[in-house]
Amino acid sequence: MKWVRRILIVFICLIVTGSILFFCLPLLNNYKKQGKLNIPGLKENVIIQRDANGMAYIHAGNIDDVLMAQGFVTAQDRLFQMQLTRLVVQGRVCEFAGKAAKNLDIRMRTIGLHRLARKQAAMLDNKTKRYFQKYVDGINAFIEYCPDDIPLEFKLADVKPEKWEIADSLDILYYMGYSTAANLNTEITAQMLLETLGYEKTSNIMPLNINADDPDDKGKMQIPSKERLSLSMTGIKNLIPYINDRNLRTGSNNWAISPELSASGSAVLSGDPHLDPRMLPGIFYPTGLITPEIRAVGVNIPGIPGMAIGRTGHIALSATNNYGDMVDLYIETIDPENPDNYLEGKNSIPFTRIKQTLKIKDKNAPAGFRKEEIIIRTTRRGPVVSSVLPGLKTKKVISLRFAPAESMEPAIGMIDILTAKNSKELVKALKHIPMACFNWVFADTSGNIGHQASGRIPIRYNGDGTFPFPVKDSVDNWHGWIPQDEMPAALNPEKKWIGTCNQKTVKNDFPYYYSSFFSPNYRYNRLKQLMALPGRKTVNDMWLYQRDTKNLLAQKISPVLAKILLKYNDTEKMGKILSAWDFRDDPEKAAPAIFQTTYQLFANLVFEDDLGPDKVIVLLKNWYFWQQRLEQMVLQGDSYWFDNIGTPDKKETLEDLFHSAALKAKIFLAPKLGDDPEKWQWGKVHTLELLNPIMRKGTFKTLFGSGPMPMGGSGETLYRGWYDYNKPFEVTHCAALRMVADLGDKEKVLAVLPGGVTGRTFHPHQKDQVDSFMSGKKMYWWVSDKAIDEHAKSRLILNP
Repeated sequence: MKWVRRILIVFICLIVTGSILFFCLPLLNNYKKQGKLNIPGLKENVIIQRDANGMAYIHAGNIDDVLMAQGFVTAQDRLFQMQLTRLVVQGRVCEFAGKAAKNLDIRMRTIGLHRLARKQAAMLDNKTKRYFQKYVDGINAFIEYCPDDIPLEFKLADVKPEKWEIADSLDILYYMGYSTAANLNTEITAQMLLETLGYEKTSNIMPLNINADDPDDKGKMQIPSKERLSLSMTGIKNLIPYINDRNLRTGSNNWAISPELSASGSAVLSGDPHLDPRMLPGIFYPTGLITPEIRAVGVNIPGIPGMAIGRTGHIALSATNNYGDMVDLYIETIDPENPDNYLEGKNSIPFTRIKQTLKIKDKNAPAGFRKEEIIIRTTRRGPVVSSVLPGLKTKKVISLRFAPAESMEPAIGMIDILTAKNSKELVKALKHIPMACFNWVFADTSGNIGHQASGRIPIRYNGDGTFPFPVKDSVDNWHGWIPQDEMPAALNPEKKWIGTCNQKTVKNDFPYYYSSFFSPNYRYNRLKQLMALPGRKTVNDMWLYQRDTKNLLAQKISPVLAKILLKYNDTEKMGKILSAWDFRDDPEKAAPAIFQTTYQLFANLVFEDDLGPDKVIVLLKNWYFWQQRLEQMVLQGDSYWFDNIGTPDKKETLEDLFHSAALKAKIFLAPKLGDDPEKWQWGKVHTLELLNPIMRKGTFKTLFGSGPMPMGGSGETLYRGWYDYNKPFEVTHCAALRMVADLGDKEKVLAVLPGGVTGRTFHPHQKDQVDSFMSGKKMYWWVSDKAIDEHAKSRLILNP
């Protein structure tokens, strides 16, 4: 009986230990949310109520106090996340991670977003500066007056919290703009293709961009100039690590319906921005901001005051990437007679040299850190980025020109979103957000709906931004900006709805070059189908549309693939599954796994023989670049791209490649899902895993994080579940927020995050929204005082 007693003792010990961990761990990383605190700098008392999900609702007597309190609560929940973001943007990750982050730090310091932020901070007008300063004061008040509440992550990472500055907040705005500037990748890819494939083949693989709402738009091909072949950038392969680091396929959906189409009789706005949400607690931080003049519930990126996505008492809005081209690469020539200079025609101009010092964590150094100096070179156009790409051996150097560096304004329109009383005032505010190219879709309480593009896009007098631009003389090829009144926009369209899914929104007759890179139309065309369904749309319809898994690319390609696979005994079963498919990328189905795997391997077979194993990755990771072009080849049934140049005695066809890709798909999927394709499930390979920033690897990463979790959808569905080409099928981009706001509902907004409100490890609100996010369960932000009071779980008073 001794062994029974021992087992019982062990069992009891496990229960006791588990109970202690369950109840005590959250207390190790908590903060004050009940009672009173004295916070100098406030004008009046501020009341902070938190709901069952930990979301803070701030009641203040004026906008200064509400913004200061917003900074305070954001620091309570997200200070460590803000610190990590600041280290990345400022090129200081080495201070935290050591030499492993050295290349990243050099790259970010070279690009110089922090230099831009400091420059703009010095030129802000009084109102904008005051609002940002109040927010910053709130962050610093938490650091100074609540030392016992500093997140545990700082101790675990051996990092001390630093006081916040206005430039730190602007860092995040510029980082947001730079991170969404996908045309930088496109230029690199296009130049690589040109130098590898030549003029003709490159011309036939350039992106096919079509405005789905413009019947006259047949797709304008960006054709390279033949003289670019002479650039001889033999080191282009060394750009591969750079483009891999910028693995950006950010996308989003947003739409609004007018009262005539809405079941409630009021305008309704839907938004789900698609970003990388895998690092807990997620990208966005929600707050309620309430004063006698303002009532807003929504999200922003921690470190930025106000609200970017959400609703106020007057308007609701959400954003997607409009892919406006605000970045150019320039091919510079070093003066052979003076390597410290570069040439503009016959003019020799000295590089501006900026000295920077890296502080690298090193346990062997006397003070725990060692210092290393770097020199950053800049031209009149911007920093030389080729210097941060190891091994690029060429007489040319590459500089980067970033429109926000040249289009700074004293005011930043995001602050005025809070106070906009109608669509007209909102549009005015949105036109003053030059550092980010977004499609803003909005609705107001008067029933108006609309769209406004933000950002500053240069007017290029010579060529466009598709390829790196060779500098030949001192003439500037940027001549001002596309006028804000001519940027894509709409108000109250006849169809009674408006939406964007990163698709091309400029018409065929648009008088300026806007971009050569947009999302294919699969998601937007699916949205058009849903909006065309009979009947008025409810809020619940909008919620379900965000989770729609219909894949219109598969609807076009899968029948062609299935017909081929049915011809062969070794792929017949796969063909039958595809033949019976409804083209929905649902997690329990086998067909999506077959289609996604086969089509990806097919794309590799089409292009790898021409590009080689390294360069094909650069192309295929840039999905938007080639997707519609490859679709066109498949539907035409024949293309010289299908013939493998490595087998001169044989001419491969579409059928050959599809069959070969399907066999490779079986080899890939069988070890993971079994030998019987009918038992395969998309969700068993297509998964989302949320990670804790302090435990991203190892045995305990699942305990600290969440997942891997089966996920439906794909890169081509409204219910977005995009994966990296190099790591199929781990989801890296999906909704970072889902929100539906009925402007007639004064009590609540439908909204859910993929993680939670707080970034504190062990805290109950770090990942408590995961299950609802994955299942589609409805969650809410509260709008009215009555609803907030009814759902409040805590009440903290901040005294001046």
